[in-house]
Amino acid sequence: MAKKKKSIELTAQDISFTQKDTLYKLMRFYPDKMTLDTMVYEDGKKQGMRNIPFAHLPKELKKKIKPN
Repeated sequence: MAKKKKSIELTAQDISFTQKDTLYKLMRFYPDKMTLDTMVYEDGKKQGMRNIPFAHLPKELKKKIKPN
């Protein structure tokens, strides 16, 4: 049997962070893969979705999401 993808929706929490003049808004967290879907904004313009590893988040955000 195929395993269902589990994800945690983060859009309602409105969590975001800035890194090198780029704003990342967290959309979804995948605990099985330890990755996040983010919406990327540069200069106030939407650049699209990007998947980033959980390890690349700032420490304060890691505490908010709590994967365990």
